[in-house]
Amino acid sequence: MPILTRVSPAERTLLKAPLRIVSIGGGTGLSTLLSGLKKHARGTQEDAEGGIPAVDIAAVVTVTDDGGSSGRLRRDFDILPPGDIRNCMTALSEDEHLLSRLFQYRFDGGRGLKGHSFGNLFLTALHQITGDFAQAVKLSSEILAIRGRIFPATSANVTLEAILRDGTAVAGESKISKSRCPIEKIRLRPEHCDPLEETLEAIRKADLITLGPGSLYTSVIPNILVKQIPEAIANSAAMKVYFVNLMWQPGETINFSASAHVAAIHEHAGRKLIDCVVLNSAPIPQRLARSYARADVKPVEHDLDNLRALDVKVVTADLISEVAFAHKKIRHDPEALARVVIDLASRSRVYQVRKKTLALRSSPVQ
Repeated sequence: MPILTRVSPAERTLLKAPLRIVSIGGGTGLSTLLSGLKKHARGTQEDAEGGIPAVDIAAVVTVTDDGGSSGRLRRDFDILPPGDIRNCMTALSEDEHLLSRLFQYRFDGGRGLKGHSFGNLFLTALHQITGDFAQAVKLSSEILAIRGRIFPATSANVTLEAILRDGTAVAGESKISKSRCPIEKIRLRPEHCDPLEETLEAIRKADLITLGPGSLYTSVIPNILVKQIPEAIANSAAMKVYFVNLMWQPGETINFSASAHVAAIHEHAGRKLIDCVVLNSAPIPQRLARSYARADVKPVEHDLDNLRALDVKVVTADLISEVAFAHKKIRHDPEALARVVIDLASRSRVYQVRKKTLALRSSPVQ
């Protein structure tokens, strides 16, 4: 991205405004990213002391989960699955806050309660009161005082369906993730579902749009199957970044290289969306790599030549969480993800400001 050498007062004002970041996904990957970004949300003390640009966060969350507590509530009350959204809300709230801990509390007993989280039940109750799931999410977010905004990808009660390589159709996110046959493509039922207008507005105004990390076929791609969302992403002036997963995912991306992830996103979107991919450069401890290999899971291959052939830029950074090593897991580090996001958003903002300035200077005087 070009750097501004001479900054006008108007440009300086635009550059000082909070960076507008739209993060798209679901599952633990999105909540991990959001938990890192929340420390830099607009108005926080960390940014005032560290000189790091403040961020305005909007999360777009998939609503196709049909397993566990979310699946039970979805079937019993005909609502959108609350689990991924609940995780994003608590990721953007204060971890030590009592309400945040309460939302994550899961009942380990009780007839009809076992397995449910309090946050899921709370969102369900608010939906029953308001009759509007998006409004229930907004009200819950206000109660938790989260540092950002959260939007379900669609307000329609959709089901995820996969077509496997052998031609078999599998309906339901939980069944798709357990499939042994490679996925050929996925789709939503019903196919025609609309996003919230607030989602499209956030995408239009974004400085940076992120997809992932997370399950490719059940957390990332379902969002871009919602009508108008891929078009809005493609038309946005923001840089579009995909965070490549660290490891293969059984049932979804066995043998997938980094370029295969990007190609699948473009194929399902029906157009090129990704400008840049972010790859992990930190070494994976051998003992953990061997442990994963015993389950036939390996690190995602960084096939740089194929990525360049797809016309995407490559950014590398040390992204692995050392905290997760203690639990014998390979996971992204929230703070490392946030640093990359803020850096890329800053560069994207500079580029957009300069582009607008040059356009105004070159336009003929009326």
